[in-house]
Amino acid sequence: MVHDLLVAAYAIAVGFTASGIAANLYLLAFGKAEGALKRTSHLLVMVVAGPNVILGKAAIAKRQRNCSTVLFWLLTLLTGYWSFVLGLFLLDLAVTMKW
Repeated sequence: MVHDLLVAAYAIAVGFTASGIAANLYLLAFGKAEGALKRTSHLLVMVVAGPNVILGKAAIAKRQRNCSTVLFWLLTLLTGYWSFVLGLFLLDLAVTMKW
């Protein structure tokens, strides 16, 4: 059981790290989404970068007191689950590719 919890925690960490890398690389490469092609690429990147972006905006809203505590923790749970699924996908891809 401890092994399963460690794998789950590792998958969340891998997913959230991949999310942060994707979000920052996108911002470095493209900046703001202007134009049809950039908006489309923005939506595709947000599939991976979503957890990092959502949690960052939720933290800013919480600091500015524009977000309730319950909503903040619900967003944290959502980003945690999203990171978990993304991390499991990346770990499965790594095992399949035998990295």
